Amino acid sequence: MLSQIKDLAKTLAPRLIEIRRHIHSHPELSGQEYQTAAYVAGVLSSCGIHVREAVGKTGVVGELQGEGTDNRLLAIRTDMDALPIIERTGLDYASRQSGIMHACGHDVHTTVGLGTAMVLSQLGIHLPGTVRFLFQPAEEIAQGAEWMVKDGVMENVTSIFSLHVFPSIPAGSVGIRHGALTAAADDIELIIIGESGHGARPHEAVDAIWIASQVITTLQQAISRTQNPLRPLVLTIGQISGGRAPNVIADQVKLLGTVRSLHPETRADLPAWIERIVANVCSAFGARYQLNYRRGVPSVQNDPILTQIVESAALEAWGCTHVQILPEPSLGAEDFSMYLEHAPGTMFRLGVGYPDKHNYPLHHPLFEVDESAIVTGVVTLAYAVYKYWQQH
Repeated sequence: MLSQIKDLAKTLAPRLIEIRRHIHSHPELSGQEYQTAAYVAGVLSSCGIHVREAVGKTGVVGELQGEGTDNRLLAIRTDMDALPIIERTGLDYASRQSGIMHACGHDVHTTVGLGTAMVLSQLGIHLPGTVRFLFQPAEEIAQGAEWMVKDGVMENVTSIFSLHVFPSIPAGSVGIRHGALTAAADDIELIIIGESGHGARPHEAVDAIWIASQVITTLQQAISRTQNPLRPLVLTIGQISGGRAPNVIADQVKLLGTVRSLHPETRADLPAWIERIVANVCSAFGARYQLNYRRGVPSVQNDPILTQIVESAALEAWGCTHVQILPEPSLGAEDFSMYLEHAPGTMFRLGVGYPDKHNYPLHHPLFEVDESAIVTGVVTLAYAVYKYWQQH
């Protein structure tokens, strides 16, 4: 079966590169993936796969029914949205949309998903159950998975696979992570409320800017002194706004930030922990505050059995020299975790790095991928689907 999958993927390679370049040239922002969705639906339909459009607003679902009697349903999720970045790669197929770029590899994800659908549609007789392909919008704003779930895409799903490109691993290789893959990501919105006054008489005012700086410093110091150092926690204030004039003490400052954590116990305590620190600092200096802690996506926790299936598929397909066991998780976030609240799943890393030149990171205007990785992704995913029913 593996050799058959490899032969099909190799035959499809020119078409898959064509698909990827088309998607790369026509990127669309989160929630606006109308042309991409229509293109994806067309490719799926041409393979004889039943298609539903406008799922999760701009998402697409394809369903491939196998020839067997197994009532389990395996889902494969890929994402389609691009980023508000001006592309500077100079590629012939660079973005034609000003200020929008596929700088996170979602064009590759979509292509691998389509390629897997193409391969499996020709192997239907060997599939005991159903495969559901989820082409998701709006991953970059961490909302698309929730939209898809609300539209019922996880109904009857027993397991789910996904992948994400990884430029620090060379093309032709796969990265496997057991356990936590990504962090939970929450948002904070904090308003410090002081009292305005003349810049030359600070003792007559309550300086919201200075108090905001004390809050930021105290939060950062408190992480190292009050949080378990074996449980990673990152708190970043990425945006500050406040003040009206250089000689007027600000009466209000707004801070926006992100909080990343890996352990559910740590995450559960964070809202109260942050508010306690903010309240104490503000009280000490006579300020008031408004804190809005918004829970975002949870951590991606890879299922051990499904992860082992993907690892086994990759090892058989490419050999141990092309399969890396990733020793550490990422503190980046992935809304793939929203699906894992409904069924076990696993996500692997697809190497897309060039062996002989500098590889720019994700979200960089010069980010590129070695397109040979597309076949690696298709073979790994398609063979993992086959092995799912053989071993699971």
